[in-house]
Amino acid sequence: MGPGWRASDADVAALLEARHADPFAVLGPHEAAGGVAIRVLRPNVDAVEAIFDDGRCLRLERRGATAFLEGFRAGATLPAPYRLRVREGGGQMDILDPYAFGPSLGPLDDHLLIEGTHRRLHERLGAHLLTHEGVGGVRFAVWAPHAKRVSVVGEFNRWDGRFHPMRRRVDSGLWEIFLPGLGEGVAYKYEILGARGELMPLKADPVGFAAELRPANASVVARLDGFAWTDQAWMDARVGQDHRRAPMSIYEVHAPSWKRHPDGRFWHWDQLAADLIPYAKDLGFTHIEFMPVMEHPFDGSWGYQPIGLHAVTARMGHPLGLARFIDAAHAAGIGVLLDWVPAHFPEDAHGLARFDGTALYEHPDPRRGYHPDWQTAIYDYGRKEVQAFLASNALFWLERFHADGLRVDAVSSMIHLDYSRGPGEWEPNEDGGNDNRDAIGFLCRTNRMLAGQAPGALVIAEESSDWTGVSAPVEEGGLGFGFKWNMGWMNDTLRYVEKDPVHRRWYHQLMNFGLVYAFNEAFVLPLGHDEVVHGKGSILGRMPGDEGDDWRRFANLRVYYGFMWGHPGKKLLFMGQEFGQRREWSEERELDWWLLEHGSHRGVQDLIRELNRLHRELPALHARDAEPEGFAWIDANDAQHSVLTWLRFDGEGGPPVAVLCNFTPIPRVDAVIGLPRAGMWREVLNTDAEEYGGSGLGNLGRVTAVAEPALGQPASAKVLLPPLAAIYLVPEAWEAQNASPEETYA
Repeated sequence: MGPGWRASDADVAALLEARHADPFAVLGPHEAAGGVAIRVLRPNVDAVEAIFDDGRCLRLERRGATAFLEGFRAGATLPAPYRLRVREGGGQMDILDPYAFGPSLGPLDDHLLIEGTHRRLHERLGAHLLTHEGVGGVRFAVWAPHAKRVSVVGEFNRWDGRFHPMRRRVDSGLWEIFLPGLGEGVAYKYEILGARGELMPLKADPVGFAAELRPANASVVARLDGFAWTDQAWMDARVGQDHRRAPMSIYEVHAPSWKRHPDGRFWHWDQLAADLIPYAKDLGFTHIEFMPVMEHPFDGSWGYQPIGLHAVTARMGHPLGLARFIDAAHAAGIGVLLDWVPAHFPEDAHGLARFDGTALYEHPDPRRGYHPDWQTAIYDYGRKEVQAFLASNALFWLERFHADGLRVDAVSSMIHLDYSRGPGEWEPNEDGGNDNRDAIGFLCRTNRMLAGQAPGALVIAEESSDWTGVSAPVEEGGLGFGFKWNMGWMNDTLRYVEKDPVHRRWYHQLMNFGLVYAFNEAFVLPLGHDEVVHGKGSILGRMPGDEGDDWRRFANLRVYYGFMWGHPGKKLLFMGQEFGQRREWSEERELDWWLLEHGSHRGVQDLIRELNRLHRELPALHARDAEPEGFAWIDANDAQHSVLTWLRFDGEGGPPVAVLCNFTPIPRVDAVIGLPRAGMWREVLNTDAEEYGGSGLGNLGRVTAVAEPALGQPASAKVLLPPLAAIYLVPEAWEAQNASPEETYA
C-alpha cells in the first residue's frame, strides 16, 4: 500500500477550498495499484469508516487536520459496494456515498441540449426522485456551462457546498449528482463558483418543480409523476377540435385573490376547485385562464415576473393540487389555460440572472437583454440551449399538467427590438429593421413543436402591435399562434363606452372600426386584468353616470357586454367583471362577493350566464368568429343615434342572429332594420330586461319581418330598441338554403 493511491495535495486543496472542477475524479471509490482507494470529503465529522458488503471495515484516514479522509483496501476491485459509517457529535449514521454512483444522464442529453432540440429537458434536468443503480434517491442536474464548480446544498448538508460538488458533463455544461436516500419535500439550491472563480449567490433550480413559500426561495424536491388522471376522453377529444369554430368564453382568474381565507391566507388548489369550477360552469364559461401560476417572488407582479418557470407557486399548496384542479375542470367540461411568460425574468439574486457568472439565460447586450419597462432581463432567444429550456417548459405545462393551452404574455416586446426603447437604445437587425429575428424564430419553432407534440392545445398571443400573421401558420409566413388578443378592439371600445352617450355620435368609428380588420387574425376579445388596475378602476366604474346614477352605469355595462358577445371573436372576461365589481382589482384581497347581495349585480351575473349560453348554443355566434362569411353589417353608420346593427352567420346555412345595439339612453321606437328573410324573429336576448336590472322595454318577445327591402337586406322589421341595450333576434323558422354562405346572405 504505497503512496500512489493517495489523492494529490493539489486535488485535496481544491476540494477543501470548494473549487475542484471534477470532484468525481477524486472522491468515491477508485482503482489503484493493488486495490481500491476510497476518498471522502466530510466536514465536521469525528470519524468515517467504509463498511463493505462482505463485512470488511475500512477506517478512513484524515489528511492532516482537514475534512478530507481516505483509505485503501488491498486486493479489492471495482465494483466494491460499501456504505459510509459517519461518527459525529457522539452519534453515528450509515449513508451511501454519492461518489460511488455513476452518471445517470447520457450523451444524447448533451447533444440535444447543445443542438437546442431537447423537447423535454424537464425530464432530465431538475430534481428527480428515482432509483439509480438499484438505490432510491434524488438526481440533481443543472446547466451551468461556465461555472468552475457547482454543488447542491440544503439542510441535508448544512447548506455547505463542500459536501456535494457535482459531476460536470464537459460536452454540454450540464452538472449532475445522485444523492441516495433523499426524498420528497427536501429544500435545496445550487452553490456555484462562477466563470471568474467568484462565489455566486445561492441559486434556485431553473427546472425545479416546487419552491418554498415566499419570502423563502429555495427549490423543493417534488414528485409530479404517478398522478392518476381521469380525463383521457377529454384529452382525446381536444386533439381533433377546431377551436376557431368552437364556442370559447374565457374566465380570467388570478388564483390567489379570487377568494381568500378571512385571515388573508391563500386558498389551496383543492379549495379553489370546489368553488371556482362549479361557479365557472354555472356561468357557462368554456375555459378558465389563470394568470401565471409559476413561482414568483413578488405578489404585486401577479406572476408575470416568474423566477421558477417549472414550479407551481407555493402560495396554493403542493404542485399536484393544480393537476387535481385541471382534472376536475375537465370532468366538468371546462378547459384550463395558463399564462406563460417567455418574454423576460426578474433579476433576483436567486434566479436566472448571471446564473453561472455570465449572461447565460439573458442576452449579453443590454440593448437586447434588459427590459426598461419592467427592469427585468430578456432571454437570449438566439442561444439554442435557452430555446430548448423555454420550449420544453411550454410542453411541460401541456403534458405534465394537461393544460389546454398557453396564453403567451408580452409577445410584442419579444418580436420588436425597439419595444419601449428610444433612438440609440436599440440595435437594428442585419437588415436595419426592428424585428427580433431570434425571438421570431423561437416562437415559430416552438409553436410548430407544440402543435406536433401537444395536438389540440391552444397557444394564444398577447400581441398589441399591427404585426401581420400572428395567428397564421408558420408555413404561410406567420408566427403560428392559434389566436391573438385583440388589444385594438379593447382599447377602442372602452374609449367609446367611457364617453357620455350625448357625445358618442362623434366617436362612432371606435365601435365599427374593429370590423375593418376583424378577420385578419383569429382574435380573442379581451377585457382582461390590465383594464382594471393602475388607477383605471373597474369596467363598471368606467361607465358614464353621475354619482348614484347606478341605472345608467349598469345599463351601459350590459349593452357593452351584449355588444361584445355579439361581435366576432372569442370572449375573455377578468374575474369580478361578471358581476359588476365596483372597486379596482387588487391582488391583496379577494373579490367583493358581497356585492351579489344586490339585485343590480346579480342581474349582470345573470346576463353573463345567458350570453354564454347563447354563445354556446347558437352556432352563428361562434362558428365563424374568424371568417368574414360569419358577419354582415345591417347598419354600421348610424352615428346620429349611436346604433349599430349586424348579422352573425354560422357559415353552413343555419339560422342567423341579428344583433342590435343602442348606445344612448333614448328608446328607439319603430326603428327600421334590414333582415335576410321575412317572418317571425324571436327576441332571444334583451339586456334591458327586468331580470337583468333593466327597465323592461322590448318587443314582447318577437318582431315580424316583412318582404320590404331595407339597408341592403331583402326584408325589414320595425323594432323597439330599448335604452342603452342590446337585443338579439333569431328567426323562428329557418331552412338552410343550398347555396354558399356568400350567396345566402348577400
